[in-house]
Amino acid sequence: MLVADDRVTLQHERMVADQMERRGIHNPDLLRVMRATPRHLFVPTNVRSTAYEDRPLPIGHGATISQPYIVALMTELLAPAKKHRVLEIGAGSGYQTAILGQLAAEVYTVEISPELARSAAKTLRELGYTNITVRQGDGYQGWLERAPFDGIMVTAAPPELPEALIAQLSAGGRLVAPVGPIWSQELMVIEKKADGTIERRSVCPVSFVPMKPARPVKYS
Repeated sequence: MLVADDRVTLQHERMVADQMERRGIHNPDLLRVMRATPRHLFVPTNVRSTAYEDRPLPIGHGATISQPYIVALMTELLAPAKKHRVLEIGAGSGYQTAILGQLAAEVYTVEISPELARSAAKTLRELGYTNITVRQGDGYQGWLERAPFDGIMVTAAPPELPEALIAQLSAGGRLVAPVGPIWSQELMVIEKKADGTIERRSVCPVSFVPMKPARPVKYS
């Protein structure tokens, strides 16, 4: 009889083999991390039984956790390396953050929802990630104090890429983001060349929740 740990291991193996390797994801370090990261601990208890299925899942507060393949695809496109400093916009539950944290030197992540920022920070801390910093704030502004970044990943879709994020990308850096209105989004890769010029390419159509700007605070 399979014990709980055996079942999770089997689910990881099937997820990687069926959802990633068969679709062309072959980076060995990325696949190793996808196998090792407990995705079920990053979703609410009521959907944990479906944590390894090939679909996004609700995590509350109008947010979702992307399907495993999209997480792997965006990570492969970003190509984080051990020396890289990475900015993530949209921590969500912290799952994508955890993947990045195992591949990069430092990860800084901004989450607009106070509740999600707190829960993501708690989960990441409890799982032992020491190179990740979570901040609640407006992702459209990036994280200027920590810029520039070798890589920037956006996990919700702005109608257009914020100029602040492009400005915070280092020369030679790469930005991966879904861009466009909710009915017509494209997964984009933006590269900043050594001379500061920007190259953009579309990878595939996607469907993400819209990226929300911070609401202005009203004072009476």
